[in-house]
Amino acid sequence: MEVVSGTIFKMEQCIRAKLLAAGAISREKAVTIQDAHFDMQEQNWLDYIAGGLFANIKKTIDKRYYIAA
Repeated sequence: MEVVSGTIFKMEQCIRAKLLAAGAISREKAVTIQDAHFDMQEQNWLDYIAGGLFANIKKTIDKRYYIAA
């Protein structure tokens, strides 16, 4: 279980860093997968990481991503 938790944490941190670099810090500034330059592994984890009610990374209806404050 520790390995899975570590993997999830690592992926969330990578995704968060790329969203910050792209300036996606609010719903109005949300970016697409291409704008954030996510690799395939990050794209595969996006729905899981951004899918929770209490997740810090959110997904808009038009499939853009941002970091919730």
